[in-house]
Amino acid sequence: MRNRFPAFSLSSYGAGWSANRRIAIVTCVVAALLAIAGIVALLSAGRNGHQTPAATAPAPTGSPTASEAAPKPSSGFGSVPKPPQIADPVAYAKAATQMLWSYDTRDTSRDQQLVGMRAWMTTETKYADWASVSGQVPDPLLWSRMADQDQHATASVTEGHYPGAFKRALADDPSAITEAYIYVVTVNGKQQIAWKKGGGGAEERAVTLAIQCRPGHDCSLAAIAPSVTQ
Repeated sequence: MRNRFPAFSLSSYGAGWSANRRIAIVTCVVAALLAIAGIVALLSAGRNGHQTPAATAPAPTGSPTASEAAPKPSSGFGSVPKPPQIADPVAYAKAATQMLWSYDTRDTSRDQQLVGMRAWMTTETKYADWASVSGQVPDPLLWSRMADQDQHATASVTEGHYPGAFKRALADDPSAITEAYIYVVTVNGKQQIAWKKGGGGAEERAVTLAIQCRPGHDCSLAAIAPSVTQ
């Protein structure tokens, strides 16, 4: 029987979200790091370049606000993994992407999902764009409908790399990154979604992340770019 709730992709939920704050944060970060207008334009190109998945959930009646704070979980992070202790930007971006594309409404509440995702963020508020990350999570009503269908997703990452524009800008001014140590990383992979009665599907996905990796510290997630930069 065909499931009456189409597959939902956490990574695509933010496509309908206003990208103004994300663009401002990412633009500020990259401008401060590189002072190169080209990379800023690539990262803040907006939602036109965002690929919408073939099957998405019905449009929610509301969206989280830009200032939404992660609530306290009732017990742990549910199925959301803890951030790894990694000092390599690409490796951390790949792990973060796998986390962002995975969820399990069968044993994880929406609050737990948000708290688990928040743990991956940088604690430097100047560079942290929580709205770009929390905007990946559906509103409480839609999450409840997904849970009714036991919807869950797993992800596999095929590769991660620094976009060409980022590498060129960094080569032009290697010292610029030392202000915030934020790296732009694009990750490619696949997300597989499943729900009750054998329903499911899979699709190729890509995302561009801003990863902070200060010397002597583990990496952390700073933002999700509103469009993919290859």
